[in-house]
Amino acid sequence: MQISAVIITLNEEKKIEQCIRSLKNIADEILVFDSFSTDNTVSIAKQLGAKVLQHKFEGYMQQKELATNAAQYDWIFSIDADEVVTERLEKSILQIKNGQLEYTAYQVSRITNYCGKWIKHCGWYPDKVTRLVDRTKGNWGGGSVHEHWVQNTTTPTGLLKGDLLHYSYDTISQHIIKIDKFTELGARDAVAKGKDCSKLKVWLAPKWYFFTAYILQLGILDGYYGYIICKYSSFGKMIKYGKIRQYAKMKREGIPY
Repeated sequence: MQISAVIITLNEEKKIEQCIRSLKNIADEILVFDSFSTDNTVSIAKQLGAKVLQHKFEGYMQQKELATNAAQYDWIFSIDADEVVTERLEKSILQIKNGQLEYTAYQVSRITNYCGKWIKHCGWYPDKVTRLVDRTKGNWGGGSVHEHWVQNTTTPTGLLKGDLLHYSYDTISQHIIKIDKFTELGARDAVAKGKDCSKLKVWLAPKWYFFTAYILQLGILDGYYGYIICKYSSFGKMIKYGKIRQYAKMKREGIPY
C-alpha cells in the first residue's frame, strides 16, 4: 500500500513546513496543490521534497478533487496546510499500510488550536473528518465550501486512532475573516440551488446555535475562548442566513450579486 498525501494551499508559508514534516513517515508522495501563492509556500514545499502543482482556485471541493486525481497513488491522505499528524495517528496509518486494512475510507478526529488553546468542546471536538481514502471508491462532494468524501460503495467508514492537530486560528481577526469568506461561499452555493431564508431563521438560528454550542456542548468549559468561539460562530450563522436572504431577493429581481 502506497499513500499520496495531498495538500491544497494558498499563502501558507507560516504553517506548511510543520504539516509536510509530519507526513514524512506515512506518505510515499507529498503533493502540494497550490492556488498560485504569492508568498514562499511553493519554495518551502519544494525544499522539503514535495511535488508542487498549481491551479486557479475553483472551490474547496473542486480543488480537492483535482488534487486527488493528480496524485500518483490511489490511496490518498488529504490534509490541510494548517494541520499536523500526531505520533498516535501516524502509528494508526502505518498499521494500515502494514496490512491491517479493513475499509476503503477512514476518518480522523481533528482537534483545533484557537489562539493558543486546544478546544475540547463547543461542538468542535472530536471533529471527525474523512481523510484517508481509496480514490477509486469515491469522490469529493459538496459545494464551494464544506467539501466531504462520498463513497461509491456500501462499505462503512473506519476511524483512525490519534488526533489531527488543526492550527486554525492564531488571532480572533482570522476567525472573523474566515467567517466572511465561508459565509459568502456558502450563501452563494445555497442561492444557486434555489434556497431562501426567512427573517425568523436569521433571528432565531444564531441564538439556538449559541445555546447549543456554549451550554449543551459545554463550550463554557473552554473558558474565555470557548465563549468567543460560540459567540462568533453564532454570529457567522446570522451572517450566512442574512446573505442567503439578500442574494435570493436579488436573484428574484434579476440583480447581479
